[in-house]
Amino acid sequence: MRSTMMDAPLQISRILEHGSTVHGAAEVVTWVGDGSRRMTYAEVGAAAAQLAHALRDELGVTGDQRVATFMWNNAEHLVAYFAVPSMGAVLHTLNIRLFPDQVAYIATHAADRVVLVDSTLIPLLAKALPEMSTVEHVVVAGPGDPAPLLAAGGGRIAVHRWADLVRDKPVRYDWPELDERDAAALCYTSGTTGNPKGVAYSHRSIWLHSVQICLPESFGLGPTTRELAIVPMFHAMSWGIPYAAFMSGASLIMPDRFLQGAPIAEMIAAERPTLAGAVPTIWTDLLTHLDANEVDTSSLTEVIVGGSACPPALMHAFADRHRIDVIHAWGMTEMSPLGSVARPPAGASGDDAWRYRYSQGRVPAGVAARIVGPLGEQLPADGQAVGELEVRGPWVTARYVGDDEPDPEKFRDGWLRTGDVGTLSADGFITLTDRAKDVIKSGGEWISSVELENALMAHPAVLEACVVGVPDPRWDERPLATVVLHQGATASAEELRDFLAERVARWQLPERWAFIETVPKTSVGKFDKKRVRASYGSGALDVVELAD
Repeated sequence: MRSTMMDAPLQISRILEHGSTVHGAAEVVTWVGDGSRRMTYAEVGAAAAQLAHALRDELGVTGDQRVATFMWNNAEHLVAYFAVPSMGAVLHTLNIRLFPDQVAYIATHAADRVVLVDSTLIPLLAKALPEMSTVEHVVVAGPGDPAPLLAAGGGRIAVHRWADLVRDKPVRYDWPELDERDAAALCYTSGTTGNPKGVAYSHRSIWLHSVQICLPESFGLGPTTRELAIVPMFHAMSWGIPYAAFMSGASLIMPDRFLQGAPIAEMIAAERPTLAGAVPTIWTDLLTHLDANEVDTSSLTEVIVGGSACPPALMHAFADRHRIDVIHAWGMTEMSPLGSVARPPAGASGDDAWRYRYSQGRVPAGVAARIVGPLGEQLPADGQAVGELEVRGPWVTARYVGDDEPDPEKFRDGWLRTGDVGTLSADGFITLTDRAKDVIKSGGEWISSVELENALMAHPAVLEACVVGVPDPRWDERPLATVVLHQGATASAEELRDFLAERVARWQLPERWAFIETVPKTSVGKFDKKRVRASYGSGALDVVELAD
């Protein structure tokens, strides 16, 4: 028996139409450094129609051609998020923090035809543009000088002003009916090993992912939410927050290029967000500022932390000193990216609740997870067995763009191999101990670099700590601890090792220590452990070796 339900395709244009009408009074606020500019969702809907007309009529974008963005988090980027996929083209968010040759590789691999760029990013795009062989048009948002783009394009690429293209364009667009399984947006992995890989999200996957983001067990977005969306819109679709906000009527506060602790604190005081999302390094910077300055953060009750494991010390500091709950989330570009959110189950309190919050969280209804052993065998979901986490679901990719078949290094029997090592409990809570490539294999035993980092960052003098495995003639690998101290703080390697000895097994204690000014970061704000290992291998680190 077939159902009697209508077959209305799940597509981005319907999220746009809903948000710009039913929630038309909600707003996107863009920070400009000394204040903000505002745009209602109704105005975003009109601007998206104008941009779609300009892309079609002026630049000839048809079908599923790729339109890239090279932009900060702001209102114009939000307009592009809706205009491009709603008209049937594919939105491709380029990572502005990658090296020019990586940007050029990704844009060419994706066959980008148009690039939308913030005027403040013109110099960065100009470095990559000569090698972006498929690009025919660049559209500049803002008042910056386009001369570097014209020079870099060498007469091959036309450069336009956003304002000129959309001027006098209709504020309504007859959005086409699309196959919900067609590509709507395209993101590439950060490419820390090998070339970045492309993931094409469908209209259907984005819709379903947006619904999950809105649910209370996830981010809990609704009409009264004011979301400070710090996580970059070029990284895994800003965790799906822009689409979920339009779906739910949550207002958005966009930081543009102002991503340091001081301006973020100013945004919080001025715009009164209730929820925020970013990687741990952002929250570490903000905590340092809040601890040193009086800032009204009373509106902000929760912050979502993802991208890498959040140190428990950071979670407690926000809760104890600023009454802000840090909520752990986990996911991947390949997962759109939501995989789990660490909200304790009903009845959990005190230390029990904190135990759940330290985990990576519970998988939602749309994600199935399993733990797999070294021979590919499925391990029990008992919270004890340790193996590689594998996932599948309607917003999890089945292969990478350009691959005819799934890469066996990343996919197995219809499951995505995450490369994360950890446990899975019977009630669906994931606890990750490390990335498979970052586990320290010492004398036949495994040491979790994340566990050592979290323990070190609980020391009051330590701002950041990055632990990597380095070669050892006796044990194959041993941990190297690189440490950044708070400004004005002092601590010796011996003191930190004694501090660690109270928290981890003695055989896991690092013999090698280095004090550094800052931990190198990847393009999405994670610790770049590959660069730390390279610095050690080249002798660039001033390493202190302690006796066993």
